[in-house]
Amino acid sequence: MKNVLKLLLMGIAYLAIFILGASSGMIHPACYAYIGAILPLLFAFVYLYTTKMIHGFGAATVLNGFILVLFLLVGEADTAFIIGIIVLTALSEILRYFLGYDTRKGIRWSFVPLAYSFFAYTFHWWTDTEGSLAAAVEEMPAGYDELMKPVIDNIPMLVVMLVLTVPISILGMKLAEKVLK
Repeated sequence: MKNVLKLLLMGIAYLAIFILGASSGMIHPACYAYIGAILPLLFAFVYLYTTKMIHGFGAATVLNGFILVLFLLVGEADTAFIIGIIVLTALSEILRYFLGYDTRKGIRWSFVPLAYSFFAYTFHWWTDTEGSLAAAVEEMPAGYDELMKPVIDNIPMLVVMLVLTVPISILGMKLAEKVLK
């Protein structure tokens, strides 16, 4: 029971990081689009703590499964997100299995796919641009959709941020390991 409560707390912390990332869009659309490269610095603490409670299969599944279920319930899960989060979770679990559930290498490298989870949430901007722009007109302040368009069209910056996520996720895991020792 105690571990279930701890896992629930980790799920809530993980959700809070997602909300922080989504809220960054109030600053500028570029923040929302690219903050996924920086969030692994926070995700790493949650994931590392979760892997210390779940010594086998399931750490990534618990975290991303919690997010997926909640996002489905509140209508925030589109097809790109559902597919993305499932693929990233599977990759994370597969890497941890083959590299060792309780090895530093297994935990570190399994975190890399999980680190992309927020990008699965924001990816609708590139898979359903018209729908995303229409939603911005309805939900955001006037002119937000005009700010979004150049961000969406800047594919080279998206690629840079996706590539940058790997070293940031590794750095995040190393920081989490030092702090949570």
